[in-house]
Order: sequence, then C-alpha cells, then structure tokens
Amino acid sequence: MRHRPTGPARRTGLTRRTGLTRRTGPTRRTGIAAVLALLAGLLGALATATPAQAAPLFKAPFPCGQKWTYSHHSAEVRQALDFVRADGGATAGTPVLASASGTAYRYSQPTGAGNYVVVDHGGGWKTYYFHLNAYSVAHGAAVSQGQQIGTTGTTGNSSGAHIHYEQLYNGVGQTIVINGASLAPYPGSYGSKYLTSDNGCSGGGGGKYWVDTFANATGYAQPNTNDAQGVLYAGTNYVYCKVWGQEIRDASGNYNHWWLRTDLDSVYSGKNGSGAYVSAYYLSRWGNDEARDNNGTVIPNC
Repeated sequence: MRHRPTGPARRTGLTRRTGLTRRTGPTRRTGIAAVLALLAGLLGALATATPAQAAPLFKAPFPCGQKWTYSHHSAEVRQALDFVRADGGATAGTPVLASASGTAYRYSQPTGAGNYVVVDHGGGWKTYYFHLNAYSVAHGAAVSQGQQIGTTGTTGNSSGAHIHYEQLYNGVGQTIVINGASLAPYPGSYGSKYLTSDNGCSGGGGGKYWVDTFANATGYAQPNTNDAQGVLYAGTNYVYCKVWGQEIRDASGNYNHWWLRTDLDSVYSGKNGSGAYVSAYYLSRWGNDEARDNNGTVIPNC
C-alpha cells in the first residue's frame, strides 16, 4: 500500500518539483510547439499549393477516319510514340493535326527533330510534333483541336516519314493518352497496335456520314478487291471518309473509283471489320465516281 508522505519528506517533494527536472519542462513545451508550428506550416502549404492541372482530352495527331500504327524504341525519350499510316494511304504529306487547342510554336533542329511544332495547351501541358515536311501555322498562332499544324515528313534525324509525338506535363514526358485512354504498354515495332482517329471529324455527327447502300457489299482491308474482311449489309450505314482506289464497274457501265471507310456488319473469321473499305459503287444514289452522303455532302478524303 502506498502512503502519502508527511513532514520533511513532503517538503523534500516540493524541493524536487523546483529542481532541474521541473525546469526542463518549458524547454520540452517549446520543442512541442515548434513541431506543431512546423506541421501547421506544412498543412498550410499543402492547402494553398496549386493542384495538378488536368490534361486536355487529347486526340490523335492525324485526320479523322485514318488508321495508323505506332511504336516506341529505346532511342525515343520522354515517352514518345512514332506513328505511320496503316490504312493504305501515304504517310508522307498527310496533315498533322493539333491534339488539343492551344498556342503553336515553330522550331527547327536539322540534326534532330527537324521541323517541329510545339503546342502549349496551358496548365503545364504541351504536345510535340517532330519531323514535319512543312509548317501550316505561324509561330505563336492560336490553334483549335483538329486544326492542321503541318504535314508529315522525314526532316531531321529520321529514316522515313512518320509523326514523332509527345505529351509533356511541366516538362516531363507522359504516357500517351488519346481520348482518355492510355496507349501503354507501348509496342516495340509497328504492326501490332493501331489507332483510328476521330480528330477533326465533322458532318453526320461524330465524324460519321450516313449513306444508303442498295446491296450487301464486301469490305476489304485496302481500297481494292484483295484481302476481304467481311460484309456491309444493304441499308442505311455510316462511313468515315473516302479513298481513291481500284475501279468497280458493272455490265451496264456504272462504275466508281471511290472507296468508303466504314465498320462492317459481318466479319470473316480471323479478320478485322473495323475501318474496312467498301466501294462507293454500292451507294443507292449519286453517279459515277461520286461519293456523297444522304444529304448530298461530299464525303471527305481520308
């Protein structure tokens, strides 16, 4: 049992409380106060820090309806991707489009990036477009999403026409994201992954042009009658764009050289029905070598 001290022992306790141990109390309180003040400062700094700026809704750097394949190799820095066409069209000379609105700046590095454009989207976000054959905007010009900023080329340190494309945030390369979807993991060579653009699409809503076809039409991987992919059923269908290709002609002399890029209704085993081509010959209206939608709008070139 613990007994309460009395007499001299209690006086000794009073003396103990005024001793060195007690005098260290204010020092300890000062240390705690300093720690609390530091924590308060850190919390205040976090509360007032500028939040990370959300990325724009980036779109592919090439025109609506076009299908390109992409790759990444060890020499590419800043998470860059290289794009080349995979829909039968020529890569060289194809328009390069701004992925999002911003301010465009022109640069040239003959031994590296060649002719290139940087679009500053604000909030720390920029996109880079290397190896351009030519510029399509003035230095410092405001550009909108889908606006042509140059043409695809092979200037600078480049072994062939392609779009070298980067997305940077505060100067740091980011994994490429298109329409909110990451393109990672990156392939190490072309031909295994593809991207079809909806950048700059207009007319018919969402880049689709509605047309009537009078018969089932076979769809092909390219604008010719090789490599059949499936069938587009007769009726009202949407198409994205047109490409000049092999002539289709019937016994009555009706013909058409235009091929329409679309998605097929029925796909053959092991084939790809997305972004296939059907002949504009099958359109229910319009004449030879015409390719218009049901409103009479000329379907744009791919």
